[in-house]
Amino acid sequence: MLQDLEYGRLENEFRHTAPVATAKVVCAQGSRLLVKRKEDDTLVLPTYAQVMAWAKEKGWTHWYENEVQYVFRMQEEDYFIWMGEAGAPADTSFCYEPAMTLRQVKSKNICYAMMTAWHLFDWYRSNRFCGRCGAKTKHDEKERMMRCPECNNMIFPKIAPSVIVGVTHGDRLLLSKYANRSYTRYGMIAGFTEIGETVEKTVQREVMEEVGLKVKNIRYYKTQPWGVTGGLLLGYFCDLDGEGEDITLDREELAMAEFFPRNNLPAHDDGISLTREMMRMFEEGREPK
Repeated sequence: MLQDLEYGRLENEFRHTAPVATAKVVCAQGSRLLVKRKEDDTLVLPTYAQVMAWAKEKGWTHWYENEVQYVFRMQEEDYFIWMGEAGAPADTSFCYEPAMTLRQVKSKNICYAMMTAWHLFDWYRSNRFCGRCGAKTKHDEKERMMRCPECNNMIFPKIAPSVIVGVTHGDRLLLSKYANRSYTRYGMIAGFTEIGETVEKTVQREVMEEVGLKVKNIRYYKTQPWGVTGGLLLGYFCDLDGEGEDITLDREELAMAEFFPRNNLPAHDDGISLTREMMRMFEEGREPK
């Protein structure tokens, strides 16, 4: 799982670090990220030396004084973001791919780096000016924070809590599919926590809103950072409250929802997502009771 990376080898604390030529750089164009797919389908990020050569040759522009911004150090390599809308690379073996589609086991570390960098890129892009007084913001010298030099407004990265819910009924698990989205695989009930709401209340509300069912015995399982939506996913299992499985589908949110037996789930662990890990835990009878 992405959340099972060796965090002991991840240095996430913000610091001012000058990039070396071989440092990895995540470049964004809209909601797409620049990457190379090798013949074995593993992913490669461009180096700082490559990006700076392309930027000079192609005339890439950037938003801030520094062309790149430090993200973190992972497994002895530094990762940075290009601080602007990146242009075409001179090396045509690299191309821009949608951030939402870049999730695979073969390049788990690269996927995690790109998702986290995309989270920060979107936050930087949205906070170039102070929302309180309108002045141009500057990056703080000590913390990962944008500071307004006029009114001293401090703007930290936005992290939105959301839930993934495994609704169980005996040896059956509720799976669903989104409506009107490009992602058409099986998933579970999900949604963001509203202001003033506990996460447990989010679980109850989302299940009721999307499938019209009441739940009980809500128990926490695990979390996963999910940078492509700027969120932190909190995984919960819960039991159906009652005997009936009559689903009232919110067709604006879901295309389908159905209870599947433990020994015949239509989707399995993909090695990336918390949702699929929770499916596996249920399939193996190892979900929290």
